[in-house]
Amino acid sequence: MKLYMAPGSCTTGIHILLEELGLPFEAWIISIPAGQHLHPDYLALNPKGSIPTLVLDDGQSLTDYIAISYWLARRHPRARLMPEDTLAAARVMEVLAYVVGTVHGQGFARLFNAEGFAGSGKEVLQEQGRAIVDKAFAILDTQLIGPYAAGEFSIADPALFYVEFWADKLDIPLPLRLSAHYTLMRSRPVVQQVLREEGYR
Repeated sequence: MKLYMAPGSCTTGIHILLEELGLPFEAWIISIPAGQHLHPDYLALNPKGSIPTLVLDDGQSLTDYIAISYWLARRHPRARLMPEDTLAAARVMEVLAYVVGTVHGQGFARLFNAEGFAGSGKEVLQEQGRAIVDKAFAILDTQLIGPYAAGEFSIADPALFYVEFWADKLDIPLPLRLSAHYTLMRSRPVVQQVLREEGYR
């Protein structure tokens, strides 16, 4: 398999999942600032021009964070990255979708790339992004049902970790339970390995 990624981005979450599963893969770095995500060769793999992209062994591409996470969990059921119980599995997907769609897609996206949003000026959009992140973190903090996002370690946790990691880098304080989750994730050997490989400590 090949993972097209950018260190320190949302792709860090997929990197963590692949390493947790012990799967062999090639890491291909995509520089968003350099526009590599818009190169014709990359668009042939992922017409959305987004990351992550996971190219499977048969040549097919998966081009969405949630889809890749779900595929990995279903492909490797013994790893128990998705609960067998239907409601518990739905809770995992609930956290995952909220993190990727709202915390990242609406909140941090405005903080990192305000120019990509129409309407008010950069400062106003960044203020909106910060408000979205703070509100979302407060909601997630009340919904954690265990040390991990949905009780036991699941595909939701690397996603929650990457937005917690961004918050750490931007000096955005985490609520109590999210702070404990972030500390717990950083204590996992695989997470430490991934951060080292991506150039972080």
